[in-house]
Amino acid sequence: MKEWKKFALIVGVFLAAYYIPFSHPRVSSAILEAFYMLQEYAREHVLFCLVPALFIAGAISNFISQAAVIKYFGGQAKKWVSYAVASVSGTILAVCSCTVLPLFAGIYKKGAGIGPAIAFLYSGPAINILAIILTARVLGWELGVARAVGAVLFSIIIGLIMAAIYRREDEARTKSSMAQFVEEAEGRSPLQSIIYFASLVFILIFAAWGKPTQDVGFFMAVYKVKWYLTAFFLVVLGYTLIKWFNRDERISWVEATWSFAKQILPLLFGGVLVAGFLMGRPNIDAGIIPSKYISAVVGGNSLLANLVASVVGAFMYFATLTEVPILQGLLGSGMGKGPALALLLAGPALSLPSMLVIRSVLGTKKTIVYVSLVIIFATITGMIFGFIVG
Repeated sequence: MKEWKKFALIVGVFLAAYYIPFSHPRVSSAILEAFYMLQEYAREHVLFCLVPALFIAGAISNFISQAAVIKYFGGQAKKWVSYAVASVSGTILAVCSCTVLPLFAGIYKKGAGIGPAIAFLYSGPAINILAIILTARVLGWELGVARAVGAVLFSIIIGLIMAAIYRREDEARTKSSMAQFVEEAEGRSPLQSIIYFASLVFILIFAAWGKPTQDVGFFMAVYKVKWYLTAFFLVVLGYTLIKWFNRDERISWVEATWSFAKQILPLLFGGVLVAGFLMGRPNIDAGIIPSKYISAVVGGNSLLANLVASVVGAFMYFATLTEVPILQGLLGSGMGKGPALALLLAGPALSLPSMLVIRSVLGTKKTIVYVSLVIIFATITGMIFGFIVG
């Protein structure tokens, strides 16, 4: 860290300690709310969502051929293949905006083009089948259909725009990756590799499987047996590691997982604290920004209402499925359907914690462009939808 940055940090901490009115009830409750939110995140998402995702990222980094990633997701890959796969990934992975980050970092660092990688990053948490079904049942079929169609189109369009903007840089990165690529001997058959990765993915899916807010047939049935399914795939994973991997490979996998954890976890925890301080936990008005100010400007279908909904959705952290009951309450308080869709399209795919991690992978400029595109498209789509449904 440069000396001026250290000095600025010291001065900033001093000024905050000197001037922040900690005794004010709103400030003290917001500080406490930040730690409540961090605790809730740690209890509900780290062990059963983020940790499996980190191990999958480590596996991608170690055991997926770089040439294969570049072939199917690189800048020269067939667009209809790479974007089709990336844009529907969320139908398989029921993850939140933070859990998808290690997977995104893994394929991007392996040489995936920025377009398909961004499509995967957006679609992972946005195209969650259970969330879309609940949206349709609780908030109305119009919002459910609009959310599903909008999420798929967003992932592809935003990915294509990012690929166009950074085309030359991406081509250079792909060439550099290919130049450094060294083919390694593979000690496993394709079927064995599929079983290994499938067991990791299914552990993530079932361990993170949330309880539906309504008894939605299949999803509730899976929820009731989720731990039996998780245990089964843990046994399968253990078998594959013992039988098909040598000691050095297992150590290398753990080291790669730890590398992702060191990069991602501190930023996520810091981001969750800040998000909790600013806006509080969902449905709890204890953040420094009172929720009444937000709800007051999201009524109707104006440009401001849709923009505010998009920005708030982009910066607020939503655990998987929590956006549905939150929006149910906001709609009951007068929120327009256009802003509701804008929040649905921007919220689950982004959050302040995820932005911090994305910046560490892509850099500041690309992150700002990506976040801006999500907010702009969510705002425009919300206005169009609000105009159509009245």
